[in-house]
Amino acid sequence: MTTEHNWAGNLTYRASTIAHPESVDELRGLLAQGGPVRMLGSRHCFNDIADTDGVLIALDRLPRVFEIDPTRTAVRVSGAARYGDIAPLLDAEGLALANLASLPHISIAGAIATGTHGSGDAIGSLASAVRGLTILTPAGETRTLERGDDDFDGAVVSLGALGAVLDVTLDVEPTYEVAQHVFEHPSWDAVLADFDEVTSIGTSVSLFSTWERTDFVDQIWVKQRQPEAREAARESLFERLGAEPATSKRHPILGVDPIACTEQLGVAGPWFERLAHFKLEFTPSAGAEIQTEYLVPRADAVAAIQAVRTLAGQIAPLLLVNEIRTVRSDDLWLSSSNGTDAVGIHFTWKPEEEAVRALLPTIEAALPETARPHWGKVFTLDGAETRSRYPRWDDFAALAARFDPERRLVNPYLERLGL
Repeated sequence: MTTEHNWAGNLTYRASTIAHPESVDELRGLLAQGGPVRMLGSRHCFNDIADTDGVLIALDRLPRVFEIDPTRTAVRVSGAARYGDIAPLLDAEGLALANLASLPHISIAGAIATGTHGSGDAIGSLASAVRGLTILTPAGETRTLERGDDDFDGAVVSLGALGAVLDVTLDVEPTYEVAQHVFEHPSWDAVLADFDEVTSIGTSVSLFSTWERTDFVDQIWVKQRQPEAREAARESLFERLGAEPATSKRHPILGVDPIACTEQLGVAGPWFERLAHFKLEFTPSAGAEIQTEYLVPRADAVAAIQAVRTLAGQIAPLLLVNEIRTVRSDDLWLSSSNGTDAVGIHFTWKPEEEAVRALLPTIEAALPETARPHWGKVFTLDGAETRSRYPRWDDFAALAARFDPERRLVNPYLERLGL
């Protein structure tokens, strides 16, 4: 059994070995050996979604793919590539992605398989940018799916249940610059009264709180595409909320050196150096941590935040920071924003997993029944209840059965979900 663990160190993989094939033929040969198997990305999942008691296969040594479509509206990249690796290559070509997650360290295939997202009322999850993908099934068959194909909407956010994602084709657009501003201590009551206006005041907006205080938000980060179009409106809004602009660079976790964070104070720069919260060359966030996130329909967002607010006394002792973000709706079957604009309530916890897991049922019971947990983070909602929150779950289960009829990709995580 391997002794290797995930990025945060809260999970040691049970796999007998971790293989790193250097070609698709070698990957196909590994799959031909039979037995349980799972694919491993950049290890930024906090639960056992990627684990197996068989063989873990990391695709990071496969030949790299980076091909810009002749129309210059799409790029085909390796599934194992990290967003932080392809972003400067795109920018050098005068191209950009519409969004990035808070960490550029994550692999593309892993991010889309778990429905990972950034923030922005008008911006979808990272998976919503997928135009096509190539999957190698456990039987060694190559399947290519493109947007509009019958199974495409089920194959993008796949939980790793279909096979190895060899490459992904992503939508791109002309490059642009972004400026990032931070505001401190706006009133929670005022923010929730004008929640839609607050989250729409920038291209991407994030609200951070430690819940040590329930009367004000610790920080609101606003990322705005340039040229600036709403500076006066933004300043007026935050003055009305009682917020103050930060006078120096900030980290989402209070008291932590912000050296790892992307530039702030309104200094414009390339999209990939602002949309993420953290720089690729640094360990992001706190490092040793646990993460949880629930996404609720936009209509339920204020009630969900108020529910968390009432639990502040129980949450704060275990919390490093809580971030609230928004995501545009999409049609992907297992996307947490499937069929609805969504608001994510994300918890970065201290590395005290037993205590965190003991608290999560209380949070899950307080949230609206529409809340969907992030697939790659820690949650305790049972499988039947989780499945019930996805109208296309049965369709996905049938799709997974066709791609993996021998159930070699099914691990304890997928078993808990009923696969």
